[in-house]
Amino acid sequence: MTPAVRVTRHWGPVWDGYFADPFVLRLADGGYVAYGTHPRSDGDRVFEALVSRDMERWESAGPVLGRLPAAFGEDYWAPEVAEAGGTYWMYYSVGRGIEGHHIRVACSDAPTGPFEDVGVDLTPDEVFAIDAHPFQDVDGSRYLFFARDVLDHERPGTHLAVAPLDAGMTALAGPVVPALAPNADWQLYERDRDIHGRRFDWHTLEGPAVVARDGRFWLTYSGGAWTGPGYAVGVAVAPHPLGPWAHVDQPALLRSGGDLRGPGHNSLTTAPHGGDIIAFHSWNAEQTARQLHLGAVTFG
Repeated sequence: MTPAVRVTRHWGPVWDGYFADPFVLRLADGGYVAYGTHPRSDGDRVFEALVSRDMERWESAGPVLGRLPAAFGEDYWAPEVAEAGGTYWMYYSVGRGIEGHHIRVACSDAPTGPFEDVGVDLTPDEVFAIDAHPFQDVDGSRYLFFARDVLDHERPGTHLAVAPLDAGMTALAGPVVPALAPNADWQLYERDRDIHGRRFDWHTLEGPAVVARDGRFWLTYSGGAWTGPGYAVGVAVAPHPLGPWAHVDQPALLRSGGDLRGPGHNSLTTAPHGGDIIAFHSWNAEQTARQLHLGAVTFG
């Protein structure tokens, strides 16, 4: 039987404010913290956190990551957090626009921060790297998925990669390997794009999220241009976190339609009473803000 993933129910937006690239962390006590990107990161801290007990009512805990010196850039994107040994580790990128982004790591004693950068660039050899996703397998081993630019490919653009993550959470424990490349025209970001000193029909995969279900590993990702209605969420499957990953031949998991406008950049978590939840952003009707939405999702 062909594997498939389905969103069976959707609700949202669950927060009125701008909240892009949402990552929802379920805490050991059953509560939740959501972390998101905001285009205007004023002050000494960035990345707003929201807290909830039931995934229905949310409250802001304010910005949680200490800003780096200006030389690193002013655009902070896509935070994700993992707990290890009582410490919370935040993975994120920083740069200027689409220039200079690399994956960095910060830590805190509490899920709502304050997080402080530990001084590590996890992707120094990449020309561009964003959207880090820390994943822990059932055997305790950890991996870091992320998006990076790949120029020499039949579909050049932003692809997905993965590497083992050291138990200390601040270093990669093995080589970076390709995880998933674009395979379809709907993943086109822009034709004849001027980037990295060349021109390309540029494709984009980004925002990876991984879960293990029923003996398989499932990866959801966003494809296309985040700025428009063509942005959507696709699915891949693999026997191991390091792959090989294969696109699942099914319609987009999330796509524009109804009250969804360019839905994407999702994360996966567990509902208070069990069952899988997908968190993602979608543009508001005025196309002025990306907002937090939730949905029930099944894998099988």
